[in-house]
Amino acid sequence: MQSRLKSAILIFSLLVAFSACEADPAVSIMLTPNTASLYISQSLQFTARVFNSTNKEVTWSLSGTGCSGSTCGTISSTGLYSTPASVPNPAIVTVKATSVADTSKSASATITILAGGNVWTWVSGSDIVNQAGVYGTKGTPAPSNIPGGRWRAAYWLDSNSTLWVFGGDSRDSTGFLGLLNDLWKYDPTSNEWTWVSGANISYQAGVYGTKGIPAPSNIPGARNSAVSWLDSSGNLWLFGGQGYITAGNSGRLNDLWKYDPTSNEWTWISGSNTLFQAGIYGTKGTADPLNVPGARDSAVSWLDASGQLWLFGGSGYDSVGYYADSLNDLWKFDPATLEWTWVSGSNIAFQAGVYGTKGTPAPSNVPGARVWPISWLDSSSKLWLFGGLGLDSADHQGWLNDLWKYDPTSNEWTWFSGSKTVGQAGVYGTKGIAGSLTVPGGRYEAVFWIDSNGRFWLFGGVGIDSAGNLGDSLNDLWNYDPITLQWTWASGSNTADQAGIYGTKGPVDPITVPGARNGAVPWVDSQGELWIFGGYGYDSAGLNGLLNDLWRYNR
Repeated sequence: MQSRLKSAILIFSLLVAFSACEADPAVSIMLTPNTASLYISQSLQFTARVFNSTNKEVTWSLSGTGCSGSTCGTISSTGLYSTPASVPNPAIVTVKATSVADTSKSASATITILAGGNVWTWVSGSDIVNQAGVYGTKGTPAPSNIPGGRWRAAYWLDSNSTLWVFGGDSRDSTGFLGLLNDLWKYDPTSNEWTWVSGANISYQAGVYGTKGIPAPSNIPGARNSAVSWLDSSGNLWLFGGQGYITAGNSGRLNDLWKYDPTSNEWTWISGSNTLFQAGIYGTKGTADPLNVPGARDSAVSWLDASGQLWLFGGSGYDSVGYYADSLNDLWKFDPATLEWTWVSGSNIAFQAGVYGTKGTPAPSNVPGARVWPISWLDSSSKLWLFGGLGLDSADHQGWLNDLWKYDPTSNEWTWFSGSKTVGQAGVYGTKGIAGSLTVPGGRYEAVFWIDSNGRFWLFGGVGIDSAGNLGDSLNDLWNYDPITLQWTWASGSNTADQAGIYGTKGPVDPITVPGARNGAVPWVDSQGELWIFGGYGYDSAGLNGLLNDLWRYNR
């Protein structure tokens, strides 16, 4: 008995001694991603996980054989890395996360800085069509938030390079397809979406309130194919579209709204809160409080340097209340006086184009009536117009590839490029090489940008490829130089209906490219990079539907 007791005491003592000698698990860190390739002006979010410590904090640092300080780039306290302004030599930067709990423990990632461009990056959203929206809490950004797949939404880009998106044909929070009146914003720095205003359910009626008076309860009804502007004060403007006045009562609209991001309030400014309104044109060139464009969708817009809003064409109602597939009227709206002016074009629908001589302005020149063209405003406040679905010089309807410039000072249009006959195939030439003969094929519902060098860009749309085939959509990227007057095929395919090549979300990959699509949302950020969101097109599996993918193009 006494022997067994001594043995037990000995075993217990050995266990206590062993426990006392056993060290606590060492702190460790896992850093993701552990390798990446980035182009100049790109960013990437790193995540550090600390194990075996209640203190999960880390400090971040950058180093490189060929760089130091800002020449290696910058990294935030949350691990957001931004590339330097130029490529270091050698072009390798090390990102290091060090544990605050134990500074002897760290993890590193290697970044290769690339000088080249002309590549797409899949940034956010799904590579599969028809995704429901994930709304989260109104007013609160979150990594999981994402608008549902959508098409023909209105959009704006504010002075902080924040993208705003309103409505369109979309999948709501339940996955149901319909028109929406939700307002979203996207922060490219945090890579987070915020649901700002409107409903997360389809087919909502408008709440107009009193014309000219903002109110928290005011909200435009669900709609698609509206036009939009951003004024110098950062207010968002929205005009017309196809949508809802009251529950179950939809049609073409001519209401003009203003949204103030600071107060988060909408104001009904102009137009009617009833459907199918005819245009009140007044006298061409003369502003009048009674003037107002007729109800329409699928028009195009500009904002000039003086803050004037411009509107051209679309599908809607002319001066006699006749509904037409296409108009060619040009309007100007002054936000200071709240008055519309009919500037150019006809007050009667279905007008053929008057082209004149290519490159020569003339008072009689005017683009034909059309829907879903694309537009740019150059540094001299000249308005540019390309393509659309409309009428050519012979009054034939089809896919256009004509390029026009309008001079507000002389009130004259000039036909610059493309054909005055519908149905033209694209002449692609060599990718990346400008040419006097290269030109995009006829198309509509493409997306468009203007870069810091004054070049015009367009992507995709419904149109005609290099073989003359009319597809559901294209994924070709073009730019036009208004100095040399030449087009360049920059990226994508010269064949219609291409599936998207997504690769891995976030990292740069030279082979990735968005699928063919139309009716997407474009913008250019403060670093000159081109972005597109959503549209109707092809996903990674080649399936056609509503997309909610977000892409960035590095030039």
